[in-house]
Order: sequence, then C-alpha cells, then structure tokens
Amino acid sequence: MPAEKEIPPPATPLSVDRDTVGLEAVNCDVLVIGGGPAGSTAAITLARRGWRVLQLEKAHHPRFHIGESLLPMNLPILQRLGVLDRVAAIGVHKPGADFPLTLADGTSRVQMFRFDRALNPQFGYAYQVKRDEYDRLLFEAATEAGADSREGVTVLSVDDDADGRPTRARARNADGSEFEVRMRYLIDASGRDTFLGARRRLKRKNPKHQSAALFSHFRGVVRRDGEEAGNITVERFAHGWIWLIPLRDDVMSIGAVCSPDYLKQRDGDTETFLLRTLRTVPTVEARMRHAERVAPVHATGNYSYLCSRMAGPGWTMVGDAYAFIDPIFSSGVYLGMHSAERAAIMVDGALREPASEAALQREMTQRLDRGLKEFSWFIYRFNTPVMQRLFARPSNKFQIEQAVISLLAGDVFDNPAVVRRLRLFRLIYALNAAGMAPRALRAWWRIRRGRTAGFSGDTLQAERS
Repeated sequence: MPAEKEIPPPATPLSVDRDTVGLEAVNCDVLVIGGGPAGSTAAITLARRGWRVLQLEKAHHPRFHIGESLLPMNLPILQRLGVLDRVAAIGVHKPGADFPLTLADGTSRVQMFRFDRALNPQFGYAYQVKRDEYDRLLFEAATEAGADSREGVTVLSVDDDADGRPTRARARNADGSEFEVRMRYLIDASGRDTFLGARRRLKRKNPKHQSAALFSHFRGVVRRDGEEAGNITVERFAHGWIWLIPLRDDVMSIGAVCSPDYLKQRDGDTETFLLRTLRTVPTVEARMRHAERVAPVHATGNYSYLCSRMAGPGWTMVGDAYAFIDPIFSSGVYLGMHSAERAAIMVDGALREPASEAALQREMTQRLDRGLKEFSWFIYRFNTPVMQRLFARPSNKFQIEQAVISLLAGDVFDNPAVVRRLRLFRLIYALNAAGMAPRALRAWWRIRRGRTAGFSGDTLQAERS
C-alpha cells in the first residue's frame, strides 16, 4: 500500500469582522454545509489546496447514522485524504458481499462475490464501520487539514447576489447566538436535509423506486465463518430486502428495506414490525436466534430521490444532498465521498479560473449521473426473477461476472472495460427476460403496484433513472 502523503494546511486563516448591524461576520472562500463523510471530504480537499474553508455541522459528533458498509473504491479516497490507516483501525475487514439464494428445488445456498475478483481492483476489500466513529474521524481530519470545522451550528439561510451567486449565509450556534458567513462558494453536503434542494425547489419526485427502511443494531448475531465473517449479507424477501452488516464489538447492523404496500400492513410499534419482518426469512431468523437489540429501532421514509440540478453559479450539492439511491449495494458513502472530492476539485478550478466554472460543473454532473445510472439500473431490477436467476448462476464468460463485482466495488466511473461488460450484461438480462416473460410480467406488475401505492407517514421521495 503506498504511503499516505502529508500535506500542510493553508497558511491563511479565516478572518472575522462585523456586519452592518454588529453581527459577527466570518469571511471564507468556501462554506461547506454538513459534517458527514461528503462534507469532510470536500473540506479536507479544499483546505489542503490552500482555500479558507468553513465547515458547519448542525449536530454534535458522535451521532448515529446508517450506512456502515464501505466499498473498495472508498479506500483510494481515504488514502488521498490521509486517513486510511485510521479507518482500518476502527473497521471490520470486508472481503465481499454474499447473497443467500433459494433454488427452484427448495434448497438454499449462499452466493459470495469477493472484491478481489473484480477487474483490475485497486483494493480487493473494504471495511464495515460504525458511522459515529467514522464520521467523527473524518470531521477531525478536516480540522487537521486546516478547515474551520464547527459542530452544533445550524445554517438558517443563504442570500444570493444580483447574479444569483450565494455570497452570504446566516447561522446559529448551539447557544442561540447567530453570525453571518461571507463566502465565495457554497458546497451543500447537508445529506437528506438537502438544504439547497429544498430551498431552491430542486428535489424531484419520480415513482420508479419507492421504499422505506427499518433498522437497528444487535449483538449475538451469527457471522459467517473465517475471513467471510466480515461480509455484508444482502437477503431478498417477498417485500424487499434485508441487510446484515458486521461491526466491531460483536455488533451487527440489521435492517429491512420494504415496499410501500408491505409497510401499510404495520399494525403495531416499529420494533415489533421489524422483528416480525426479520423472522419471516428463515436464514435471518436462524442467525438472530440469540440476538439482543442494543440500539433504538429507526425508521425512515423513501430515501430515493434526485435533485434536478447538482450545481449552479457559485454553488454545488454533493452526496445525499444531491441524490440518494436505494442502498442495496452499499453505494451511499462512496458516492457521497466521490462526488465531494470531484466537487472540491471543480470548486478549486472555478475559484482559480472563474471563466471555467460552467464547463467544470457540466463535466462533474455528467460524470456523476453516469455512475448513478449504473447503480440504479441494477437496483431497479434486483428483486426480479430474471436478476435472481442471473445471480444464482453467475457466469464469467467475457469477464461479465468480474464486471458485476467491479460494480459492487464501486468501480463505475473510470473503468471503460467495466462499463462495456455491464452493457453486455444488460443484453443478457434482456434475453433472459424474454425467455421468462410471463413470470417477469407478473413481477413487474407487483413492483409497479408497490411504486404507485405510497404509504402513510414520512413523505415519499424518489429518484430519476
């Protein structure tokens, strides 16, 4: 593994003065809203390039967050940020992903996809992490890089100049005091709050993939044997899918992503509904026979959405602030950090050469959307009989199985060989779908009914393909 390079922090600190009504005003080059993995990645990258960065996080670390499974393509980013060794120290080694399968004859087996079998893998493994530890580690690294990273600070509003560029923000500290921020660029890494998406009405609803999730942490859950103990397990069931993510200290993150139709059947408290759902899957029930819940049960509405724009004059959104797709392939943290790193490079270029801003933003958005669509295509079809057949009988002819593993590893942006083979996989999918048309049609109708039904409770959002 290459040595991690030490990069000195910027020499110029943030300046502070007063606005016209005596409110403290902090002057910076870039304001980053959000202290999660995406926000800290952007803050570290820009601070190391010499820019004055102010990063504001409304909560206090450590805080609970879902999304504990990293992808191998996270690791080169962590290496560039200089924190890979620290993440390895808090993580569980993740050699791959396994998918339990029930075969036509009623027997079952586990299909494992090892990351070291991907096409030209940079890293043949990843890590499972507790997000409270992981997010705090990255937030502290942003401070070490030279960013002014503050917790317990809520951004209240952002004002644009006559050209529509955000230049001022109002923020409130935990003690209730307020201050003004003057910035040259704004990065929204606010996660599912989608600060700019909500205020600029950019969030778009599309009924392609509605779902919601129930999840918690448990101890005493049976793990796979040997090295495979660190695998993520993705288990299909009639109404969605279930994840099992092994963490440190004998903790297992377990959750169910369910269709709206199924969630409308909830007739008791959330914990009872989650446990009842998990018990409907024999292999999950067997692994949880002696499990003890050690965290609250959390529920969230449909977390699939996409904003109509990623960037504009003087601003950009990254990570979940821009888009969130179903986490069935654990792509959330990687897509957040990848988009944040690319956005930071774009912002650096735009600040140095303002005339290049539009072209840099266009290239960044097109690139990210291409990767999102690769993941989305698989996600939309994951529970179909066709995809279940292909996952049950993987073939590496033309290295297609390796390309699918590369997708599972997150390698869909800079590897044309992977993308070409994924196109061939789509053709194979279509041919199998034609042969299974009657069964596939019934599955399509069931999924369509689930998408259009909706469910009471949280507002449902959805992503575009």
